[in-house]
Amino acid sequence: MKIGVFDSGFGGLTVLRELLRHIPAADYAYLGDTARLPYGAKSRATVARYAASSARFLVEEEAAEFLVIACNTASALALDAIREAVAVPVLGVVETGANAADASSTTRDVLVIATAATVESHAYAAECAARGMRAIEKACPLLVPLVEEGWTKHPVTEEVVRIYMEELMEQARAAHLNADTLVLACTHYPLLRETIERVVPRGLRVIDSAEVTAQQVAGRLQSAAGNTGDPQVEFFATDSVTKFRDLGTRFLGQAIPAVRLVDLGG
Repeated sequence: MKIGVFDSGFGGLTVLRELLRHIPAADYAYLGDTARLPYGAKSRATVARYAASSARFLVEEEAAEFLVIACNTASALALDAIREAVAVPVLGVVETGANAADASSTTRDVLVIATAATVESHAYAAECAARGMRAIEKACPLLVPLVEEGWTKHPVTEEVVRIYMEELMEQARAAHLNADTLVLACTHYPLLRETIERVVPRGLRVIDSAEVTAQQVAGRLQSAAGNTGDPQVEFFATDSVTKFRDLGTRFLGQAIPAVRLVDLGG
């Protein structure tokens, strides 16, 4: 099976990294729509158009048989448009994050940290509510640039994380939530998992969106999951393949040998 993985940029490579670990028998095509990021600054209609064109590229040009939308903004704003655009199964990271929170939480109170665009969509709150949970979502806008700067273990980053977590816990207390689960609702955040787990209160379980997405894809593709294999992985970007290769290596955790430039239009 060939699995297509889509993100507006580099963060989705953390999802690909986990997919390679959980489903090594599949082949992969990863597309980063770097020419048109950030999606968070775009309207819902524009995000839907961009995401649908990216999905069609992976299915029609690269023969992907299953799509993983490793972009929280696209998952929140464009999942229906993507599913209408292609005739293969599609799974988004908002759904997988909410599923994991549902399985984790006993108090039914959940905390979510994400980018401003994802928080403004309230997609996680809606998905959690549909599963009988209450959720508080908090935007942490400084974390993405800190990760892309490579400051994942820098004292400044730990202090920023600490401040955000203190603010979030105060919000939870004010709302009378007894939260036992924290969802990392941005694909950059897995690179900060150790720091976040060190800072949050004891007993608060941290859900890594990349890891749980790969686990749930593996669950759906049981014939491929658990087998050994030598996956073929292709990388595509819509802008600056050199930047994609250099920065993407940090997210994937291994060298990216080649990236093909593709033009998906405006």
